[in-house]
Amino acid sequence: MLYPKLDVLKEQVNSKYMLVSLASKRARELFANPESEKLEKYNSHKEVGKALEEIAAGKINVLK
Repeated sequence: MLYPKLDVLKEQVNSKYMLVSLASKRARELFANPESEKLEKYNSHKEVGKALEEIAAGKINVLK
């Protein structure tokens, strides 16, 4: 995985475990409901890549 970089993702979510959990949940949401996309354009065609791009862009946050 080259994009988005882990450093950028770690700025949004400081735990690798939380990042994986958040990305997998969002990927399942995108798979079930493709109309729920939050970005205009994605570099990735797969749901996991799209979820990671949304996290890197700050569109998806972890509730604390």
